[in-house]
Amino acid sequence: MSDVDVLPHRVVSESEWLEARKELLQREKALTRAYDELMRERRKLPWIRVEKPYVFQGPQGPVSLADLFDGRSQLIVKHFMLGPGWGEGCPGCSFGVDHVGGALVHLENHDVSYVAVARAPLAEIEAYKQRMGWEFRWVSSFESDFNFDFHVSFTEEDKKRGKIYYNYQWCDFMSEEMSGFSVFYKDPEGNIFHTYSTYGRGDEGSLSTYAFLDLTPMGRNENGPYHNLMDWVKRHDRYPAPAASGDSSCGCSS
Repeated sequence: MSDVDVLPHRVVSESEWLEARKELLQREKALTRAYDELMRERRKLPWIRVEKPYVFQGPQGPVSLADLFDGRSQLIVKHFMLGPGWGEGCPGCSFGVDHVGGALVHLENHDVSYVAVARAPLAEIEAYKQRMGWEFRWVSSFESDFNFDFHVSFTEEDKKRGKIYYNYQWCDFMSEEMSGFSVFYKDPEGNIFHTYSTYGRGDEGSLSTYAFLDLTPMGRNENGPYHNLMDWVKRHDRYPAPAASGDSSCGCSS
């Protein structure tokens, strides 16, 4: 059997490939234009004034929601799945925030602050953050209603009922903690507004790894059992160590 026999696609001439590629390019451009329009519609969403005085625990002590803006007018909150006593964060959330480091300098110089919020106590957050080597800001909402109000943490009653309100709909209970993003704006008078939240697959736009995988012939290759990133992703310190560049098993000296 030749290599051509096992390839999943037809092998064609360059001219045939170019014709197919140009046809797909038109669809890609249409998708880009549709996405741009959707983003314009997103920015037109009405806002909700945040009235509740949320307080979080940070490394330097209690901080308010206003403090998290750090002098900027826009704030992205990552709802990170790390509940009290978990010991380590959700693999998917951990994968997601791995993408934040390089973006921070650009966000912060574009009037946007970023912070992760989890319901685990601060000591547990700090231990996991140190283990993973992350530098972004991360605070605890352990003594706050914040996670519950934004529908990413759930109670024992929710668990017993077997239903939770998540991603703007009632669904089966999956976990006492769920993930997502919430976005806020602070005006010059200090008023804070909730402008947007997204959950489930709504955060995929922040995952550059997916953008790269989507360029490849095998794509995301998430074929089960979960049919999502849980099929393959690991916390970055749990991947196998790379093989040594040289093999010294032959006993030869170098």
